[in-house]
Amino acid sequence: MTERINYMKESPEFLKKLMELSMQEKESSIEESIRHLVHIRASQMNGCGFCLDMHIKEAKIHGERELRLYHTTIWRESTLFSPRERAALEWTEVLTKVPEHGVSDDIYDRVRGQFSEKELSDLTFSVMAINAWNCINVAFKMAPGSADKAFGLTKAGLS
Repeated sequence: MTERINYMKESPEFLKKLMELSMQEKESSIEESIRHLVHIRASQMNGCGFCLDMHIKEAKIHGERELRLYHTTIWRESTLFSPRERAALEWTEVLTKVPEHGVSDDIYDRVRGQFSEKELSDLTFSVMAINAWNCINVAFKMAPGSADKAFGLTKAGLS
């Protein structure tokens, strides 16, 4: 895969703001394990190999079980996810591919049953952030694994 342009060099001001948003996620009310699942699922849906590769490695470094990583695509059928994680994955899917008529009350009520208003707001920003990263990395064909050394992802033992 050949990178199209180096957006980091071309738009450093925007990159800085997007990085700040991503760093702020670490201070959110949403636990790290759920943030990893959100990042992985959105990246799968958007076909972002760079982000999927990175977030699987991050999750593994932070102790996520390998089978759960494999099951993120089949989370509805899997017994490995808690009701709260299922709600986060459902919210991720509906916001990543927003339906023509918006988010249904049924989905909102199911997700809201697992998250406080603050948590749901924070979760929504996490979904927004990963979708932004997916857009830019897909558009400019960032190669999976190309930033492993810079981000310390070689520790995952998957490179």
